[in-house]
Amino acid sequence: MTSEACSSHQCCCFSTPSGYRIWSGLLWVLLVGFSPGSLAQQGTQPQSIKIEGDITLGGLFPVHSRGPAGVPCGEIKREKGIHRLEAMLYALDQINSDPDLLPNITLGARILDTCSRDTYALEQSLTFVQALIQKDNSDVRCSNGEPPIIPKPERVVGVIGASGSSVSIMVANVLRLFSIPQISYASTAPELSDNSRYEFFSRVVPPDSYQAQAMVDIVKAMGWNYVSTLASEGNYGESGVDAFQQISREAGGLCIAQSIKIPREPRPGEFEKIIKRLMETSNARGVIIFANEDDIKRVLQAAKTANLTGHFLFVGSDSWGAKNSPIQDQEDVAEGAVTILPKRASIDGFDQYFTSRSLENNRRNIWFAEFWEDDFKCKLTRPGIKYELGRRKCTSEERISRDSQYEQEGKVQFVIDAVYAMAHALHSMHIDLCPGSMGVCEKMDPVEGRMLLQYIRSVNFNGSAGTGVMFNENGDAPGRYDIFQYQLSNVSNPGYKPEEMQWSGGDRKIPESVCSFPCESGERKKMVKGVPCCWHCELCDGYQYLLDEFSCDMCPFDMRPLINRTGCRPTPIIKLEWSSPWAIIPVFLAILGILATSGVIITFIRFNDTPIVRASGRELSYVLLTGIFLIYFITFLMIAEPSVAVCAFRRLLLGLGMCISYSAMLTKTNRIYRIFEQGKKSVTPPKFISPTSQLIITFILISVQVLGVFIWFGVMPPHTIIDYEEQKPPNPEFARGVLKCDMSDLSLILCLSYSIVLMITCTVYAIKSRGVPETFNEAKPIGFTMYTTCIVWLAFVPIFFGTAQSTEKMFIQTTTLTVSMSLSATVSLGMLYIPKVYVIIFHPEQNVQKRKRSFKAVVQAATVSTKSNDKQNGESKIEPDRSQ
Repeated sequence: MTSEACSSHQCCCFSTPSGYRIWSGLLWVLLVGFSPGSLAQQGTQPQSIKIEGDITLGGLFPVHSRGPAGVPCGEIKREKGIHRLEAMLYALDQINSDPDLLPNITLGARILDTCSRDTYALEQSLTFVQALIQKDNSDVRCSNGEPPIIPKPERVVGVIGASGSSVSIMVANVLRLFSIPQISYASTAPELSDNSRYEFFSRVVPPDSYQAQAMVDIVKAMGWNYVSTLASEGNYGESGVDAFQQISREAGGLCIAQSIKIPREPRPGEFEKIIKRLMETSNARGVIIFANEDDIKRVLQAAKTANLTGHFLFVGSDSWGAKNSPIQDQEDVAEGAVTILPKRASIDGFDQYFTSRSLENNRRNIWFAEFWEDDFKCKLTRPGIKYELGRRKCTSEERISRDSQYEQEGKVQFVIDAVYAMAHALHSMHIDLCPGSMGVCEKMDPVEGRMLLQYIRSVNFNGSAGTGVMFNENGDAPGRYDIFQYQLSNVSNPGYKPEEMQWSGGDRKIPESVCSFPCESGERKKMVKGVPCCWHCELCDGYQYLLDEFSCDMCPFDMRPLINRTGCRPTPIIKLEWSSPWAIIPVFLAILGILATSGVIITFIRFNDTPIVRASGRELSYVLLTGIFLIYFITFLMIAEPSVAVCAFRRLLLGLGMCISYSAMLTKTNRIYRIFEQGKKSVTPPKFISPTSQLIITFILISVQVLGVFIWFGVMPPHTIIDYEEQKPPNPEFARGVLKCDMSDLSLILCLSYSIVLMITCTVYAIKSRGVPETFNEAKPIGFTMYTTCIVWLAFVPIFFGTAQSTEKMFIQTTTLTVSMSLSATVSLGMLYIPKVYVIIFHPEQNVQKRKRSFKAVVQAATVSTKSNDKQNGESKIEPDRSQ
């Protein structure tokens, strides 16, 4: 067996390699890829600060930066490393000198350097658990054969740190195995809030989920709904963006246009590609950035190179905060950037403490000499260290803040609060477990980690900045943030301002970062699939109105949309007005016709017994003139405002006037035709040619029309309707409801159809009677009347039905109908009665009784007329009858 010996007076404290069997095994189990001899390569004891005390706290600080490949540590970090480390030492001094906090108990410390690397920090943190590992010393013997006296390593009851979230996660996994509570002063990763995985982890800074919530609130307060995110690869950046995205999804109304990750080792041109990607969604001007200082600076530089100064509106996390280093030489690009920082304060007591530190009074900090050299840009003469040429020698007379630039690091307050939180927890634990005891009692030796954790989670005191320090059930501190904006408008004093926001040029109007702008009035949102903040605006066209922001609906049939299409309004009701040009012309013709008809009737009544009046068939003439009068009169009913009475009279008189006129003319032409046809066969007159018979026949024909109308009344009583379809053009502003009678185009034609049949029949008889001598009767004037009437009505049909699709259909059809009826009445009046009135009034000498002709004379005239027609047709040659 191999052993290391000590002097003969005392036993040695060294063990054989087998004495570290369990230690090496633990490293292997905890893994992280380290060999059992990894610590041995760096010496048996990691470089650390050791402060003696009754209770020892561990400390983890990034005293050095991450070293290049193969080297664990790089350059010293003055602010994040030394300032924070000294803050812990300052807090320990304050606590140990406080008679009310842990009286008669001294807090000691074991402080280690994490070198800003999680794997290295894990190796270092194993120092904290040495005292908890039972080593097998059975095979270790001194030279005299007695078992060795091995110094018991100090027992660390709690750890202050670490700084980076990735380091805290790695260390927390080890400390949890040994029930050692841990309080971080800077780790903000949301996953550390998982109490099931990191139950012994607490922190005096709020997690990034709180920070992400604050950033979501900022974005919403500015009215943005479409932003991109940028994250440095790693736990801080990725978890921060993940928390922002999750909270924004839960809150709703906020969409992520691009979510871009910045690689740990960016290739040349990587940041230019990032800017190009951000410009693919140029409407998303807001950029949420969780990145380290170097990445922030290079993003700003790439935006400036791409000539996009002023386009992007950055919202930065606490890694940007109120620092000037990320925006140095990129101030114009960073203008308007909104950043947040956990609410913090500068601790005056620490400033006094730290600025008074020197090489002589701060020998407990083993890295202070290295800090001194870096801070004052000088070189100390130390054994084994070669003096660097070209660098001045330190005099030890330098003073911090006087001979170097000094500004308290932002997390100093939280380091002090973390140490005080551990002290308050130990104080409460001591009161409960060791009442009245001076110093550490047996119940606190050793300190039970799980019990200490309960006391830590229960602390509630005013911290170094005067704000409350407490923890929730997950070990998280309350979220308190300061909001800053980088402003350049005040050229003499640019910088981060916590006051009212303003943008480029001092403009106080918040720039927009939205996917789609609000739709105009009357436009609905057509959502873009998968992107709830993006939409296309579509106008509710035609007769639609905006039902809600996503859909349009048709207005009721009797309404049209408002001008802004937010609702519907009643469609205006119109009718044919007397002042309308469509009414003036028909009314003018009707008045002339009525006056002329009245003149003829008065003339006939005045000269009722004169030969011309008697020869024209007084009875049927008065009937026919009555029909003509009604035809003119119907114009006024067609233009009058529709009502039940007006509609009833329209139905009755529309076809009745024509029916009366054409019934009388048909009876006349039929009588003439029968007389002359009968005269060709015999001298016996035909039946029903007396005036009474003619009137009876006429009224029978008229009764058919009247009967049909009354049947129509019974089947469908007359009423008015408002037709909203007739004047419903594509533009709803011109839509009108037309007040009209319930007479469709078909019912109107059916109403006139009987009169048309009478007219056609009369025309046929007029054609058949065309050979009758004009000295005998009115056959030829009736014939010309019917020919002209047919032409008028043939012209009426295409005009009437050809305007069925016109927006002014009712006006055109009403005018066409009334003018056509007035023209047909005028033709009848002009052809049949105007010549007679002319003779009666202006040539009364012709209005005398002529020789009465017997039926035999009529027969002879008919025979002569027939022979004459036959001769003209060349059918036969007939000798004149000389017997007369």
